Amino acid sequence: MKLLSVNVGRARAVPYTDHPEGVTGIDKRPVAGPVRVTAPGPKGTGGSGLAGDTICSLRHHGGDDQAVYAMAREDLDAWQEELGRELADGAFGENLTTLGVEVSGALIGERWRVGPELLLEVTSGRVPCRTFQGHVGEERWVRRFTERAAPGAYLRVIEPGEVRAGDAVEIVHRPDHGVTVALEFRAKTTRRDLLPELGPARAALHPESVGLMDKYLAKYAS
Repeated sequence: MKLLSVNVGRARAVPYTDHPEGVTGIDKRPVAGPVRVTAPGPKGTGGSGLAGDTICSLRHHGGDDQAVYAMAREDLDAWQEELGRELADGAFGENLTTLGVEVSGALIGERWRVGPELLLEVTSGRVPCRTFQGHVGEERWVRRFTERAAPGAYLRVIEPGEVRAGDAVEIVHRPDHGVTVALEFRAKTTRRDLLPELGPARAALHPESVGLMDKYLAKYAS
């Protein structure tokens, strides 16, 4: 298991974002040198965990619980075959493109050692948005991406460090529950009835998913 690429993006103007200044940092490109990864701060004020990476919409993206976004090369390859065109590393706006890692099948709270220093913890799956659809340039993209339920994973930084392409990825902790990124994603998108099943992962779950689960339980509690 390893990193194929580390990807960062700069703000650029596009016609498909709701950002008031019309800019987005979703266009991530691989970088050659080492990149420092740290906890960026709370959502709303903290952006990306990667030095040199830009997040424009702090209301919806970034922050400690979404510091890093990872996507499996295997999932990009599957979409590449379906779409009939090449998808470069970083094409989905991911910071880390991995090889051999079950990213969407990872457990919430699973911890990855990436390179010799960085320690990350899986928090949630990525929900597609209008900007993502515009960036990919495919009709009905939000629905298609949602239906596949292989969203890649957001991670928080437990121990900061530098990473670069080629670094090993080692799973150093796996929780004893069965709450995967894919399950969490389905529960907050197409299958709200699955929200109660997220309970065993509460301690590591993204706070927004905890909020959805608690609202559901409060509404349907007998």
